[in-house]
Amino acid sequence: MPYSELFKDHLANPRNAGELADADAVAEQSNPVCGDRLKLSLRIRGGRVEAARFLAYGCPPTLACGSALAEMLGGLTVEEARQITRAEIVGALGGLPSRKQHAAALAVETLREALKNQRH
Repeated sequence: MPYSELFKDHLANPRNAGELADADAVAEQSNPVCGDRLKLSLRIRGGRVEAARFLAYGCPPTLACGSALAEMLGGLTVEEARQITRAEIVGALGGLPSRKQHAAALAVETLREALKNQRH
């Protein structure tokens, strides 16, 4: 399966890359098999994700999944953010080859960990 134009656009123009100095929720997870790492920082105000930033280290799909996830999170309630699935991230990228689906799984795991770590 070739990469979609959406995927290539996220790779060329990552959305919300970087860190948030005033983040309320932060997590960094890694894939023990391939070594890819994803860091997610969230600013949560009034029960909604006001801002999301990511840093990705590893293969291009990890960067693209971090970008897609950070873009998806803006404006969601914390509960809506908890419901994001791997399939939704893959869909936001116009698909991923099956051997690269682990990048979307890493994004979801990092999000769930960040929400667990939320400072109230």
